[in-house]
Amino acid sequence: MTGCWPSWHDEHPVTSDIDQAKQALRERVWALLDDQGTVQPPGAAGHIPSFVGAKQAAEQLAGLPEWQNAQVIKANPDRAQLPARVLALQAGKLLYIAVPNLATLQPFYRLDPAALTAPFEQAVSNQGAAQTAERVSVEAMRPVDLIICGSVAVNRQGARIGKGAGYSDIEVALLMEAGLVGEETVIATTVHDLQVLDELLPETEHDFSVDLIATPTEVISCGRPWRPAGVYWGHLSAEKIAAIPALAERKTHLGGEDRG
Repeated sequence: MTGCWPSWHDEHPVTSDIDQAKQALRERVWALLDDQGTVQPPGAAGHIPSFVGAKQAAEQLAGLPEWQNAQVIKANPDRAQLPARVLALQAGKLLYIAVPNLATLQPFYRLDPAALTAPFEQAVSNQGAAQTAERVSVEAMRPVDLIICGSVAVNRQGARIGKGAGYSDIEVALLMEAGLVGEETVIATTVHDLQVLDELLPETEHDFSVDLIATPTEVISCGRPWRPAGVYWGHLSAEKIAAIPALAERKTHLGGEDRG
């Protein structure tokens, strides 16, 4: 991995211990958030934390030029980023939301605020999107200007850790390969201040970094980001590929080229 800041790998060997290191950090942050009462409803473990102040963090993000200039936004479906998804529709932006677990061959919901009949707060929820939005394939999507992702932990250099399922990385990789996301696409995350760590975080080459972090109290610009070149097939188990229809179809179409 290349970048303009020190990598976790500069101090740690690249081994299977990376997964264990990530999980230890998740558990530490989940416990901290629970101890401080900053998750609503209670119980952070296993989730992208639904943190207190999510609306304020979304408003911080919406005040930035990168947000205001974006016409097309892709967002994760987690509760923590629901206020940001609502603000996107209120601003008239075309919104794509990942289908939970990328469980269908058309792995994104397409929400056009001009065409929605349901209230925006309902339309951007998991159940509401499934009931009101059209599912689309990657090939049917428009180029994305801004990605909003959830995180369990992130540092000020832009390295992030999700909840461990890897769906956000796969979404970005699929969109990169399709030419819908590139170096110019801004990636932002909204988190509680306690989720921002002043330490190096374990990373692999398929992990993307974020350009911007919005918390309830500040916005952090992370500098030069890291983007994967596409799907790193060698990093995915056969079970994971089979569980994501769009991924399985692409592997079959491309002959499963191994990257990395």
